[in-house]
Amino acid sequence: MKAPTVDELRKISNELNFHLGDSELNVFVRYFEREVSPAFAALESAKNEAMHPITRDHGHFPSKEENQFGAWAWKCSIKGNSRGLLSGKKIALKDNVSLAGVPMTNGTAIMKDYIPRVDSEVARRIITAGGEIVGKATCENFCWTGGSFTSYPQRVLNPHNTEFMAGGSSSGSAALVAAGEVEMAIGADQGGSIRIPSSWCGVYGLKPTYGLVPYTGVITGEMTFDHVGPIGKTVEDVAMLLQAVAGRDGQDPRQSLTPVELPGYFDSIDPNISGLKIGLVREGFGWKESEPDVEERVRKSAYKFEELGAKVDEVSIPIHRTAGMLMMGIDMEGSWRALKNNGVNFGAMGFQDEDLGPYLGVRLYSGEGDISANTKLIALFGEYMIRNYHGRFYAKSQNIRPSVRKAYNDALDSFDLLLMSTTPQKAQPFPKLDDFIGMILAGWNMTSNVAPFDYTGHPAMNVPCGTSDGLPVGMMIVGRHFAEQTILNAALAFERMS
Repeated sequence: MKAPTVDELRKISNELNFHLGDSELNVFVRYFEREVSPAFAALESAKNEAMHPITRDHGHFPSKEENQFGAWAWKCSIKGNSRGLLSGKKIALKDNVSLAGVPMTNGTAIMKDYIPRVDSEVARRIITAGGEIVGKATCENFCWTGGSFTSYPQRVLNPHNTEFMAGGSSSGSAALVAAGEVEMAIGADQGGSIRIPSSWCGVYGLKPTYGLVPYTGVITGEMTFDHVGPIGKTVEDVAMLLQAVAGRDGQDPRQSLTPVELPGYFDSIDPNISGLKIGLVREGFGWKESEPDVEERVRKSAYKFEELGAKVDEVSIPIHRTAGMLMMGIDMEGSWRALKNNGVNFGAMGFQDEDLGPYLGVRLYSGEGDISANTKLIALFGEYMIRNYHGRFYAKSQNIRPSVRKAYNDALDSFDLLLMSTTPQKAQPFPKLDDFIGMILAGWNMTSNVAPFDYTGHPAMNVPCGTSDGLPVGMMIVGRHFAEQTILNAALAFERMS
């Protein structure tokens, strides 16, 4: 680390309205040279077991023939143990999940040359459980849209109809499962990014309870919204992958409330749901963007649970209509702070990728690469909020979070599960690239039902419940915190009768 010059410190001083003189600045430079530089030299040379590099064959960028839906960001073959829960399973990782030696773009050309040196915890657990990681799945630009048109280097097509979007931001993860190219995939979810593409692609996708699956080694979106979870062709695939990756790792500060003992989600799955009470959430229907065929299909599917011995009744949770707006203070400002901080979680204990911050910091403001319309929207509004309101709305959004969580918990005191449509509409067509407003709206119009549960941390799962006009329809099952087993049991029961 080189000492700053007087000119460099003067510029920073003036931007901070300190307006220090040259004599004072020279004192600071001398202090840095005498006291600060040696400290950072010691830090630089300190042995760091967490960043011990892993050497492996990094694979290849897929050809067009290998990538008909644009869902592969990279292909590889990293095999786990010959025996294990995931033995024989081919699995893709969303391209914001670190896999040592394999490029990770986070959906943007800004990171096209970035290669992590360490595995994320979910990747390590998949390999340990015998799964074969066969590549990185395309994700949206900085993971900031629910569509599938902002990703680098290509958009992701819906395998059911390539004229339509696959949904985002875990677009490639869901599309690869839907296309049958992998049995399972890992997605990440800060506002619906597992469940939206699962709904539009017709696969099963579970956003677990906040903190159930360690986020260690995954690029953060907003730390208090970060969720990582499984997508699968079947409910049992989802349960199997969840069992392999769930649990504390001692590194992720998001896991403070995660139980030490967890069920074997796949080992314990049981489709007998006789006596289960399911609440059909009235406020989860009738959005301005709702499509009548989607809502009709979800309502009919909900009452099919009665044929399995469950009891279904409507329930009203009024705050559901505004929960997505109440979380906006955290979403806009927090998401931008996370990127502005170059992916470093300041104030949080646990693993940090010390290579990522410098890499992003050099390139983010270089003007090179691509920044999508949705990323620009969050960056501009987030910076505006920081400069003009100084964290007030972020703080208020965090402070009212417990009352929003309580409203759902009160309903879950009377019901075992809550149910609504995952997205109020089926997969949507791609926006026109010259329609700036259309591109922004195409990235946000499907989050009404999914985003609130990133805010409250409740587990929520997309369950395919049929098609309309050749496109999948998804219903969402929501459970109590850490009650993933109940959700999986109900989903399996529905899957077997469908």
